[in-house]
Amino acid sequence: MKQYQEQVNKWFKEKKWDYWDPLAIITRLFEECGELAREVNHVYGPKQKKLEEKKKNIEDEIGDIIYTLICFANSHDIDLEEATQKSIDKVADRDKDRYKK
Repeated sequence: MKQYQEQVNKWFKEKKWDYWDPLAIITRLFEECGELAREVNHVYGPKQKKLEEKKKNIEDEIGDIIYTLICFANSHDIDLEEATQKSIDKVADRDKDRYKK
């Protein structure tokens, strides 16, 4: 993740862009999550795409979500590798006895 965060940060600096404000980024994140949900519904659910709907795929939608999270993390000096590891450790500890046979 560090490599992607650095890549996005470099690109923003080259363009002389500022990251969006937190509310704008979170709004975009929810939009992207909605697009992922729609694709999952088209692939696994009962709702078929309309003929005029643009073809998208789940992988692209996940990529858009990760990109948006990178923008949020970069704008708040959050290391996504550390944040992800903390979450994995938290779940592993919390659920270590959850599914015993």
